[in-house]
Amino acid sequence: MDLKLVNLEIPEGANIIVGQSHFIKTVEDIYEAIVNAVPQMKFGVAFNEASGPCLTRFDGNDSALMAASVRNATAIAAGHTFVVLMRDGFPINVLGRIKDVPEVANILCATANPVQVIVAESEQGRGIVGVIDGSAPKGVETPDDQDARHSFLRKIGYKR
Repeated sequence: MDLKLVNLEIPEGANIIVGQSHFIKTVEDIYEAIVNAVPQMKFGVAFNEASGPCLTRFDGNDSALMAASVRNATAIAAGHTFVVLMRDGFPINVLGRIKDVPEVANILCATANPVQVIVAESEQGRGIVGVIDGSAPKGVETPDDQDARHSFLRKIGYKR
C-alpha cells in the first residue's frame, strides 16, 4: 500500500465539501439538496463511482465549479468520494441538507482553507485516509480574540 497526498483546487472565493457516499444517485441528490437550501448558490458536484463503469459523475449550475469539482474528484481517484465546490453561499447553509441525503455516509471537510487529502492506494484501488484542512493552531484565543469572534458572528448575521 502507498500513501499519497493530494492537494485540492479551491477557486478564489469558493468553499469545498469533500465526503463519501455509496450510490450513483449521489450527484442528483446533492444537486437537489443544494438548490432546495440556497437556490442562488453557484456550485459543481462530482462523484467517483466505485463499481460498474467507475466514472466520475458530475452536475451543477456553474461550468467552472463543475470542471474544478471533476478535477478534484479525479485527482483523489477514490471510489464513492464526492466533491462540492460552491460560491454565493457557505457550507453551513447546505451541510445539514447534504448530511440528510440518504446515501451520504461521511463528510470529511467543509472549508475555504487549503485542503490536502491523504489517500491510500492498493492493488484494488484508492481510499481516503483523512484530510488536512488549513493550518495548525498558533495559540489559544485571548479575551480580545473572543470579543472579535463574537463581533464577527454578529456582523455576518449568525448571532444577535
